[in-house]
Amino acid sequence: MNDSNLCQHLQAITEVKLSDEQVCEECIKTGDTWFHLRTCQTCGVTLCCDQSVNTHMTKHYHATHHPVIASAQPGERWLWCYPDEEFVEY
Repeated sequence: MNDSNLCQHLQAITEVKLSDEQVCEECIKTGDTWFHLRTCQTCGVTLCCDQSVNTHMTKHYHATHHPVIASAQPGERWLWCYPDEEFVEY
């Protein structure tokens, strides 16, 4: 993202990572369902959102401190930075 008004984490994103599969990798392991999906911009894992019962992406952030996620929902084009609580559409 080339916008000096954005936090350093969002500015560091040069290419948005998205998953080819529309599944939460952790929910699949346990047979659970999810509401929406998010893709970590550091490692590329796709996990469920905070509206899902398991909140796997937020748990992933707390475990790894990977700062930025992208919506993996078709038609949505946005990023969220956890530490700076900053949202941007792309």
